[in-house]
Amino acid sequence: MAFDAGLVGWVAEALAPLGDVSHRPMMGGAALYLDGTIFALVDGDALWFKADAESDADWDAIGAERFSFTKADGQVAVMRYRRAPDDVYDDADAMRHWAALAVAAGQRAAAAKRPKRGG
Repeated sequence: MAFDAGLVGWVAEALAPLGDVSHRPMMGGAALYLDGTIFALVDGDALWFKADAESDADWDAIGAERFSFTKADGQVAVMRYRRAPDDVYDDADAMRHWAALAVAAGQRAAAAKRPKRGG
């Protein structure tokens, strides 16, 4: 499935005050980055924000669905992304609010992957 380039453009426009949005192909959609930190996926015309254990309560509070897909072997895989609330599609303030939560989750994930320095 292709991703909605117009949606990627809207995300970049709404988040311009926070930094530069870029994207890369991922699983037939696009992975979105804010200043190099992955924070969202676009699958078709749907936006999914990165989540983690620290932000799950915020996503659960609004009933945000978890991103899932069916693998070739028929198993369902669930990723750490949540469906964006409807208001982000036409409200830049809402986009910035939820994207900031997702960027923070992306930064925590990146920090957890960095090799630790021994002493």
